[in-house]
Amino acid sequence: MTNEYLEVDTLVIGAGVVGLAVARALARAGREVIVLEAGDRFGEGISSRNSEVIHAGIYYPENSLKANLCVEGRRQLYDYCENHNVGFRKCGKWIVATDEAQNPMLERIKVQAAANDVNLDLADGSVVARQLPELNVSAGLWSSETGIVDTHGLMLSLLGGLEDAGGSLILRSPVENIESWSDAHILQVAGVMPCTLKVRNLVNAAGLGAVPLTRNWQGLPDAQKPTQWFARGVYFSYSGRHPFNNLIYPVPESGGLGVHLTLDLAGQARFGPDVEWIEQEDYGVDPERVHSFVRGIRQWWPNLDSERLHPAYAGIRPKLKDAEGGFFDFRIDGPNEHGVSGLVNLFGIESPGLTSCLAIAELVKEKLR
Repeated sequence: MTNEYLEVDTLVIGAGVVGLAVARALARAGREVIVLEAGDRFGEGISSRNSEVIHAGIYYPENSLKANLCVEGRRQLYDYCENHNVGFRKCGKWIVATDEAQNPMLERIKVQAAANDVNLDLADGSVVARQLPELNVSAGLWSSETGIVDTHGLMLSLLGGLEDAGGSLILRSPVENIESWSDAHILQVAGVMPCTLKVRNLVNAAGLGAVPLTRNWQGLPDAQKPTQWFARGVYFSYSGRHPFNNLIYPVPESGGLGVHLTLDLAGQARFGPDVEWIEQEDYGVDPERVHSFVRGIRQWWPNLDSERLHPAYAGIRPKLKDAEGGFFDFRIDGPNEHGVSGLVNLFGIESPGLTSCLAIAELVKEKLR
């Protein structure tokens, strides 16, 4: 390997919402920061293919990273959007049971949320019916802290903050190989500016590409290289008017939170995501999946006009367990976890990664300190 290196103090791989938030936080802390993005534009992976929901922090086990970072990240994100003119709306959401057999699950969700310092209001079917007369449900939980955000606007703002602090973003620059030494990391970078970089501090925030980067990573212990599975979720948009001002979620299902209704800032409704385990990255939307959407939605909204559902887009959740594996937490591995100086790997950053992005950035900053 050549000894002609370009030296960089701090490098972040991946310009999604988490990578940009991390880079901004490190640059504002006084580090010289460069972000490398393999794609043509920032935020075209997981960050552009989610439901844009600001989660309250309801479902995750107490004291897990997902619980703590979601709750703290949600508070930070609302403040950030307010202070940086990023579009958002705290619209709230209903978690609904479609029959009495599901009511105990709502009770369990309420207890779990309380353990995470999130207060939910439990309402019986008659109360929900007064709020949402179109719905056919036996009970519901109201989450006042749930909202929606303009993800692209958020990423633009984070990028602006990075650049204002002296950092920079370089696009079309995939990292092909990494070696970690005792005092630095050596990266082979292809694309528009092929080069070899010697990096003092490295953050792997490559989203779906974070785990594949570890396969041939010399100097990273094999025990610290996880396996990844893909869970694709597709969305269908709903054309025209609808009766909803809040998000509507059924009780959770294996692998996700069920086919739910979300809104964008213009008020347009969309449904999804569902859950489909796939072998490789594929963002195709099979129009025939609309039939399972219709069956699921009509359990709680019987008057759905199925002719107004149209294929929209798909996203992929980077899972660290397969369909039978149950809950897994974020993995934010710093030197204390893997023993490699000046390195943080972010694995399995699925939902609530968007909500948690600012809190994740602070944790990464601490791990590099």
